[in-house]
Amino acid sequence: MKIPKAALAATAALALLLTGCGTTEGPASSATNSASAGPVTVTDSRGVDVKLDGPAKRVVGTEWNVVENLATLGVQPVGVADIKGYNAWVSAGKLDSTATDIGTRGEPSLDAIASLDADLIVATADLPEAVVKQLEDLAPVVVVKSADASRQIDQAKDNLKLVAKATGTEAKADEAVAAFDAAVAKGKEALDKAGLAGSRVAFADGWVADGKVSVRPFVKGSLLTDINTELGLVTPWTMEGDPAYGLASTDVEGLTAIDADSFVYITNSADGDFTEELAGNAVWKSLPFVESGKVHRLSDGIWMFGGPASMTQYVDAVVAALTK
Repeated sequence: MKIPKAALAATAALALLLTGCGTTEGPASSATNSASAGPVTVTDSRGVDVKLDGPAKRVVGTEWNVVENLATLGVQPVGVADIKGYNAWVSAGKLDSTATDIGTRGEPSLDAIASLDADLIVATADLPEAVVKQLEDLAPVVVVKSADASRQIDQAKDNLKLVAKATGTEAKADEAVAAFDAAVAKGKEALDKAGLAGSRVAFADGWVADGKVSVRPFVKGSLLTDINTELGLVTPWTMEGDPAYGLASTDVEGLTAIDADSFVYITNSADGDFTEELAGNAVWKSLPFVESGKVHRLSDGIWMFGGPASMTQYVDAVVAALTK
């Protein structure tokens, strides 16, 4: 299960190592829709003013959400952390074949990045400060705040707009944000017409380790539950999540404590479906939403911690699942 670094300790979840290698240099990428070739200054999440000679074209992304945002903006990154994992988990921002794998998201390869002659590195606040300082020896670094349980949707939009300013692609960012807002409005209307306004929808993911299923509830303050709220849905989770991602931890017995009309989840074929392990579990089979057939697995490739493009995918998928 590929999950944000900051969420691991908060949820006592299983930490799997991300894979990634390779230092072959790819060709330069071009930032489209650049408003100007003049100098650019952006203020990142640290409050640091990052000055660029012009809109960045050769950009490295150390985390999947920023890579997705770059691809959404039409900027193919020259360096990406764990390309194999990204391609499995993120479909909203497609990569071409030119990106170089820079290692894992938690420990990017400085040698690989140094070989790319980047004019910008986009990192997240999940990366240790010491690593960010090392990256700053290689190229200008813009740091974004990956998550904030007090304002997840706005944070995701802000991140996209920050990267857009650094790459001169503000119009593309406006289009992506507008597409998300339109999807929410359309999705809310569809749910209302289906009589699902106020429906109690529990979103979670999970995994199997040593034959035991761990469930990770996306509680109030998580990105997808915040989106559900915008759609007019209600979360039945009552537990408290971590202050960054709004994630909690439970098991199959813990699911008996929630009053949910539907259970929605995302997994990935590469990692397996945790609900298959529960097929013969008496507790699982007795849950009302299981008995009524209202367990919905969404399609692979909807990144649960992504930017507006992934968020739009999620809206379309959850509305389709609930109204089918």
